[in-house]
Amino acid sequence: MFFLLRMAFWLGLVLILLPAATAQRTPSSEVDAASAIAAASATVGDLRGFCGRQPGACTVGSQVATAIGYKAQAGAKMLYDVLTDALAPRETGSLASTAGSGSRPAAKPLAERPAPRIASQNTLTTGDLAPAWRGPQLRKDGSRKDAKHPA
Repeated sequence: MFFLLRMAFWLGLVLILLPAATAQRTPSSEVDAASAIAAASATVGDLRGFCGRQPGACTVGSQVATAIGYKAQAGAKMLYDVLTDALAPRETGSLASTAGSGSRPAAKPLAERPAPRIASQNTLTTGDLAPAWRGPQLRKDGSRKDAKHPA
């Protein structure tokens, strides 16, 4: 049913945008800018008073608009997750590859996937962890070993 409504909307839009033949021109098709603005402002004024005349319809419309907003937000998040997963690089140089597998296994849903393991963590050696420079060592009396005594 929704498909039919959507199709009717788009078909109507196409028919409206098609150029009209000059032979079918109606005699009162000329509309000046002042009358168009007056009609638009009257329509806006009527719409502003709609909630005063029909408060139940405004309440239900507000709830429907909120529900549609939440559905649109959830759909956008799902689309973002799918696109992020689809466009993510499959193989980088930092992870060990499965070269002999031949075919890639079927992708699991996002909720069932384990957290990605980062291969670049905890790779420092003891030489990397050692400080590069140390200041002069102090003697027991508080003076430096390499301190020069005045002559």
